[in-house]
Amino acid sequence: MSPHALLSSTAQNGLTSVDLSKFAVTQNAFLPATSPPTSLSDSYYEPWEVIAQHLPVLIEENRIRDSVYQLPLLATDRLVSEAEWRRAYVILAFITHAYIWGGDKPEQILPPQITVPFLRVSSRLEVPPVLTYAGANLWNFSCSGDEFTDLNSLTLPVSFTGSESESWFLLISVAMEARAAGILQTMMEALEAVKTRDYDAITSALSDLRECIQDVGTLLERMYEKCDPMVFYYKIRPFLAGSMNMEASGLPNGVFYDEGDGKGDWRQYRGGSNGQSSLIQFFDVVLGVEHHTHGKPGQKSFHTEVREYMPGPHKRFLVHVARMGSIRELALVEPTTDGQRRLREAYAAATDALSEFRNKHIKIVTRYIIVPSRQPWVGGSKTNLASSSTSRKGEQGLMGTGGTQLIPFLRTSRDETIEAGNMEKKTRSSLRHG
Repeated sequence: MSPHALLSSTAQNGLTSVDLSKFAVTQNAFLPATSPPTSLSDSYYEPWEVIAQHLPVLIEENRIRDSVYQLPLLATDRLVSEAEWRRAYVILAFITHAYIWGGDKPEQILPPQITVPFLRVSSRLEVPPVLTYAGANLWNFSCSGDEFTDLNSLTLPVSFTGSESESWFLLISVAMEARAAGILQTMMEALEAVKTRDYDAITSALSDLRECIQDVGTLLERMYEKCDPMVFYYKIRPFLAGSMNMEASGLPNGVFYDEGDGKGDWRQYRGGSNGQSSLIQFFDVVLGVEHHTHGKPGQKSFHTEVREYMPGPHKRFLVHVARMGSIRELALVEPTTDGQRRLREAYAAATDALSEFRNKHIKIVTRYIIVPSRQPWVGGSKTNLASSSTSRKGEQGLMGTGGTQLIPFLRTSRDETIEAGNMEKKTRSSLRHG
């Protein structure tokens, strides 16, 4: 299917009539329907735009905090569209992280000039007031054409460093998300087909899903082309960190969001990470991959927790899809017909593709985090605030920007995917054969 084929609310075969627009799902999957605006239309917001446009210089010259102090406290009632609310969120999120991490030590108090509008914008968009995957990737790109998978057509409007490495790192994810255009509708039709035991339709959809996952993985591997590992680890990654599990980095209580007039709260949030991608979780949901607790007993799994960092409509979409039916349950039935056998083979192939995607992710993490963490940064004297506290613990102790133990978490996620595709051990014959 063409990545930009129109996404109607009713499938052509009539199997599903869900209005995907209510979940903020477009013809570009979880990306916006059109290229996001690169500036806010009302000149009232020029103070925000000026900082956003000069962020790399302000950080490099250690002037970002002074610039924020001089900001007026702007209202949000002049934002005229959903796209502008998202643009405001991107700007305020980047300024927040630059303000916190853009000095010799982290800043623990976020001033009202940022806190007040950031809380309002975040509430409107149903995302936390921190730089999420949505803010860094889904809503922070510009495309010169209408093909969002074409990296040559994409540019990064807001950046911490202004570097090619940062643009490439963030825009790769945009292209990956865009490649999934069409697969959401395809797999929802497949879930509907579970009810009628239409094995051929489900098998065909699983084949499309496998191809989609493989193509997404191919795009991920393009990271090596223009993103330098040392620049990423020492210059970019620190700014992506959140305020959770950052005691050793200088944020023992998180960050105080000062609302002025004596109001405010200490808050701790995870930083942005690809774990917050609704697309990757969509793959898990439709394949029935279960992820269990990562952390203390009784805690939610990381995968469940980070849904709170997704835009509200996207989170609700995943819940909706999970309730539609289970392809895995059908694949687990002992096959007695050619159609059932083909479905099982297609399901195994799709889960294999997702397992391999996670292997590729582990290799990326090894090259861009594990290896650089063992090497000194010679590009400048600035301390890597968010990474230095974890770089001495070995690869098992390195924390991701999302706040997890990086390598153990990724390996467990991969192994859980492999387990889901293991048909031999978990065959169930209790379900009726179609």
